[in-house]
Amino acid sequence: MDHPDWSHTAEFAAQPRSSSSAREFVTRHLLDHDLGHLVEDVRLVVSELATNAMTHAQTSFLVTLLAEAGSVRVEVRDGSHSRPVLVAALALDPGGRGVAIVKAVSRDWGVTARASGGKSVWAEFASHPDAA
Repeated sequence: MDHPDWSHTAEFAAQPRSSSSAREFVTRHLLDHDLGHLVEDVRLVVSELATNAMTHAQTSFLVTLLAEAGSVRVEVRDGSHSRPVLVAALALDPGGRGVAIVKAVSRDWGVTARASGGKSVWAEFASHPDAA
């Protein structure tokens, strides 16, 4: 995804209301680009990634939503070098399901270390409903 067809980025503070703001950000831009079928999955993923950034990195974070060649990617960049861990949470565990949720609803996901510090956690989705 070197040259996206479109891209939108916003920065959010490490505050509880930022998850809601990040969800609103991706919803607005997905609807602007006629990608309403992706809204629920991308909102869920950005909420999980934003919560992880605030809880574990405890830094402000950038959310980027971009599209290229049949894919939509949401990326959350924070100031921590710690990578998220996929765990098998038990039924009564109060947390630990975020990465599993990201994996379950996206076509692909991963982590990119940043030379300037921190990391980006991203998830990709097919931009056309029949390609998912």
